[in-house]
Amino acid sequence: MTDSQLSTPEEVTFTNYRMDVRYDGQQYYGWQRHKDKPTIQGALENAVTDCFGLRCNVEGSGRTDRGTHALGQVATIRLPRDIDDKETLISLNNALDKTIEIIHFQKVDDDFHARESARGKCYRYKIWNQLDLPPEMDGKVWYIPEKLDVRAMQKACPFFVGKIDYASFAKVPNYKRATTIRTVHALNLRQDDDVLNFSIIADGFLYKMVRNIVRALVKVGEGRTQIKDIPRIIKAKNRQAAPGTAPASGLYLNAVFYDKNSLDAAIQKIRDDKD
Repeated sequence: MTDSQLSTPEEVTFTNYRMDVRYDGQQYYGWQRHKDKPTIQGALENAVTDCFGLRCNVEGSGRTDRGTHALGQVATIRLPRDIDDKETLISLNNALDKTIEIIHFQKVDDDFHARESARGKCYRYKIWNQLDLPPEMDGKVWYIPEKLDVRAMQKACPFFVGKIDYASFAKVPNYKRATTIRTVHALNLRQDDDVLNFSIIADGFLYKMVRNIVRALVKVGEGRTQIKDIPRIIKAKNRQAAPGTAPASGLYLNAVFYDKNSLDAAIQKIRDDKD
């Protein structure tokens, strides 16, 4: 959307802003705007309209699915240059439901784009692996009461690291993609009491790729897939060769990286984070 498309009563100079957002995705139909359903993008754009009387396009770093959460989603938007960053942050948060919070808001260079400027992303996935699920965790984890073989799952993780064709773990989307090859820089599984925490960093992710990888690793933990079968599933480059998809409830977009130093530091942290 260009500046001229924004409804404004007078001539105003617009500039580029970055917003870092976290949200509980349980009540939303994913990121992407939908005229009849509540979405994260729609909620942010409605908040801007409430605060400024403008209809502006909020561009996210990626489209999280229905029921998926975020701790560090990044979005860009063009707004009037003369607005105060801190006041705008407060105003937008007051206009949003408490399930969405803008944690940082600032002017950025015009060539910065939340999606196109990204060098990598980190997702987390949480599994509650205990008999009883606390009510406050409902909708925020994948609840698996049966005990999983965590050591076997950890041994299978390295097979997913590297520059690989992840066609076996990509749900067929409604848009064309140039390639199903992605580079996963690090994948780690850590057990913290009753919670299994997956952390994965890559240069990019295919549609439902993280959830599909997690499902494959859980099958290993259930003893229904052998560790030695993972390379065969990857090499098949066929979605039918792999297990199903883990629920959206356990998935979190944790961080988006825009410079090499922060990306490298995050990769190293995951590699060092062992039980």
